[in-house]
Parts: sequence; C-alpha cells; structure tokens
Amino acid sequence: MSNKEILILTGMSGAGRSTVAHALEDLGWHVVDNLPPSLVPDLVGKGSGPDGKEFAVVVDVRGGHFFDELILALDSLKKNGSAYRLVFLDATDQALVQRFESTRRPHPLQGTDRILDGISRERIKLEVVKSQCDIAIDTSNLNVHQLEKRIGEIFGGGKIRGMRINVLSFGYKYGIPVDSDLVVDCRFIPNPHWIPELRPLTGLTSQVSEKVLGSPGVSQFVTDYVRLVTSMTPGYMQEGKKFLTIAVGCTGGKHRSVAITQEIVRQLAATGEDLTAHATHRDIGRE
Repeated sequence: MSNKEILILTGMSGAGRSTVAHALEDLGWHVVDNLPPSLVPDLVGKGSGPDGKEFAVVVDVRGGHFFDELILALDSLKKNGSAYRLVFLDATDQALVQRFESTRRPHPLQGTDRILDGISRERIKLEVVKSQCDIAIDTSNLNVHQLEKRIGEIFGGGKIRGMRINVLSFGYKYGIPVDSDLVVDCRFIPNPHWIPELRPLTGLTSQVSEKVLGSPGVSQFVTDYVRLVTSMTPGYMQEGKKFLTIAVGCTGGKHRSVAITQEIVRQLAATGEDLTAHATHRDIGRE
C-alpha cells in the first residue's frame, strides 16, 4: 500500500468546498469532486493521482444513503490502516444563512422550511463525521481569497509533513473560532486600547508588541506556553494529528492577541522541532 496520504474533504453546504477544491488544484493536487463515498477506499488504495500528484476527494454526504456510505468507508480505511486525512469545512449558522440568501439558493435540506431548518438538519447528519475529522476549518469570517490563502498555508507543501501549527488571533466579542484545538486567553494582560497613542495601532506594530510583551510576566508566560505546546506535539503526531490550531484571544482581537500570536509563532519557529507555524489574524480591521 502507498504511504501517501489522501485528503477527504467534506463539510457543511455553503462552507466553501468548491473554493477549497479549486485552491487545491491550483496548488497542484489532483482533485476528484462529488465522489460517491463507496469509491473512496479504492482511490485511497491507489495512493496518488495521475503523474504522482497528491490526491484529494470531495465528498457530499447530505443524503442519508451517501452519509451511511461515508461512515462505512471511513471504518474500512481505519481497519486497513490506510493513510488519509479527513478535512471538515464548517461555518456558523449565521454565516451559512447569509451565503445562501446572497446567492438566492435554497439549502439542499430545507424543503419547504427555512434555510436555518435545512442547516440544522445537515449539522445533525454530519455530527459523527465532524467528530472524526483530522482538520476542521472554520470559514465563517473568510472571504474566497482568504480561504484560498488558508488552504495554501496548510496544504501548499503537498503531503503533510511534520506538525503544522496555525496560531490564530481573535476577539472574544466576535466569538471563539470553532476550529480551535487550544485556546489561550490574553485578557489578563493590560489592554493597549486604553492608551490613546496605541489605540489606533495593532499588535503587528513594534509599539504595541513591546508594550504587550513587556507587561509583567507576559514574556515568561509565552515561553512557558511554547514549551508546553512543543511537549505535546510528539503525542499529537503519534496519534496521527498533524495540524493544530491555537486560538489566541483578547477582547477585540486587535492588540494583545495579535502581539502574542506573533511571538508564539516566532518562538515555535525557533525551536528546531519537526513543525511549521504561521500566524492568522481573524479580527484585525473589524472594529
């Protein structure tokens, strides 16, 4: 059996499956769209697409029959020890409703009811699949270009090697990212928002960063946290988890969380461990 990993991409309708499929193709992946789940084990067994390209399959499991087939296919892959990664695209109900309303399309499962009813039915159907995913991506606050960039950051290197860590800054007032594996609360740090000359700036500037990291105990906190994360990564790798999202939050996602995110990424990159880290700033510019 090939040791190459296959990506199996699924998730909520309206969460961006088509955008992700196109982004993977642009990165050189061979993508098979709308594949019946029963055929997934055969493709996984092949290990790669034409010309040795990395392989991804997009599975739509809205229907009850296909949903049952996917569960059986995943069970079969696990029993055979096949190498695959299950990627689940998700978004908040509000974001999904807005997308369906903007395109004037009905949700596939709404019938004669509201869009929200269709979303609720689909979410219940996919709960088991989501619980088994290796990578969850929350597209709620991402436009098409931002989602394409995110896919490039995660899968741009082809086969997933080592641990890839996305450190994501956010504002609590906009909600905790649904795809976060670990959450860091930075609201214990004095807020630069209350310093007039720093208020219009972000944590990407040296002025704010120096203020945040120079607060009592903060530098040691970040160092200790990076040490904790690196101690966990071998266990994650052993369990087959190769992508980790660390969500770093403050009130508005503009100052403290951004500065801490940048510093965590810098220190992770300097560890020399078998990992790559990058920063994403979800809520900069939303205020």
